Amino acid sequence: MDRQQAWDIVCEFVKSDSLRKHMLSVEVAMRAYAQHYGEDQDSWGLVGLLHDFDWEIHPSLEQHPMEGAVILRERGLSEADIRTILSHGPLAADDRVTLRDKALFAVDELTGLITAAALVRPSKNVRDVEVQSIRKKWRDKAFARGVNREDVELGAQLLKVDLWEFHVPLVLKAMQDHAKELGLDGQPT
Repeated sequence: MDRQQAWDIVCEFVKSDSLRKHMLSVEVAMRAYAQHYGEDQDSWGLVGLLHDFDWEIHPSLEQHPMEGAVILRERGLSEADIRTILSHGPLAADDRVTLRDKALFAVDELTGLITAAALVRPSKNVRDVEVQSIRKKWRDKAFARGVNREDVELGAQLLKVDLWEFHVPLVLKAMQDHAKELGLDGQPT
């Protein structure tokens, strides 16, 4: 499956603009990690793009992403890619085996925190967000309360990277580099 086919699936199943942007954020973060590790950026980006494609039709952890995997198989996605997508859910902790599996889990929640940090800025521009401002917001449990901070920390641990010195900066930079595409450049959409 190529990126255009994956994007077509996203557009077919995801109507929410914010969910589409989240999936794009995870895609760019996955590409950044693939580049860092010398892995295939297209493969890593593809699973990032598709990881939540079924959330609107399967909005529970009992269904998502397991029931979405059936659709992805019908559309011809490889079993390796499906396995990585399945591994990002909270019920699949034992299935995070590959570096790609761990990276998908690690960046998923973090992109939401970075997005929230950008949207509370007067400029609404992710390029104006700094790691220290994310760290300050991190301590405020009411801020972006839907972001599972334990998962963010666990993701960094799984990748064996420092949360504040490496993980957050790498994902933030990836999102900053794609601010316009992610709708985080402060411009009306």
